[in-house]
Amino acid sequence: MDGINRTNDYVFKRIFGSEEGKEALLGFLNAVFRLPPGRELTDLELLDREIDPEYLLDRAARLDVLVKAADESLINVEIQIANRFDIDKRTLFYWARLYGGQLKSGQQFSELRRTIAVNILGFDWFADERYHHVFRIRDIETGEPMNDHLEIHFLELIKVRKREWNPDDPLEAWLMYLNNLEGEGLKMIAEKNPAIKKALTVEEVFRKSELERRLYELREKAIRDEISMVAGAKAEGKAEGRVEGMVEAKQDAVLRYLKKKFGSVTFENKIRQMRDVEILDRLFDSVLDAGTPEEVEEVISRVLMH
Repeated sequence: MDGINRTNDYVFKRIFGSEEGKEALLGFLNAVFRLPPGRELTDLELLDREIDPEYLLDRAARLDVLVKAADESLINVEIQIANRFDIDKRTLFYWARLYGGQLKSGQQFSELRRTIAVNILGFDWFADERYHHVFRIRDIETGEPMNDHLEIHFLELIKVRKREWNPDDPLEAWLMYLNNLEGEGLKMIAEKNPAIKKALTVEEVFRKSELERRLYELREKAIRDEISMVAGAKAEGKAEGRVEGMVEAKQDAVLRYLKKKFGSVTFENKIRQMRDVEILDRLFDSVLDAGTPEEVEEVISRVLMH
């Protein structure tokens, strides 16, 4: 298997969500959290390791990696490539399900544990140039944290790829690995970072499996279909936006003319409810001959009847 796409969530789960890849996952998460020396993650319990093959063709399926840290914190890592324009709400929804799902019947709220979401994005979401954003719950005036139970990370791959990245920065090295870095650049970061070298070892085993290749290609197709569907919806939305803009422009033209001619008008709501471009064109032509607001009302009624 040549040139695998590391942002394929099936590949990601196979490499980072396996016992063989645990060292790689630890290295990646320690780079994300930038914990001080002595407080790094040293072990993880992998949860939800199985992959139902039926999920691979489901564009909406989440192939994420879920782990439990030594302090019982839950950490969920997901790659999202297609921009559905809802990643903020989607993240909160799945975070809430994971957080609330810890409690079984009869358990106390005090048993809830910190829950961290790490989102790797194949698109730009934030307007600034930073590629790593971290959110927690804090007082809006003092900045004092309520607690540390909610923590959400967003990592934007494109922003790292566009910048002059630093191979000595562990997080930037990992994000370039996920950006499908190859050749001398990949060799360099693997030599500097043992966890990336481990990821490449697991990746090589994956590449040599005929079954994994077929499953990978199934997932690639689902991802491409999802991206195409989102792109199509976006184009359709732009077309609808152009029509909507034209409708509003014609409404504004009619109202400006009438307000200039008669001062304040009482039929603005009726005109705003007209959403057909042709009807608005007929209305504009007809009100040019209206001499009083009452005649305008008659014209509006007549145009709507036709």
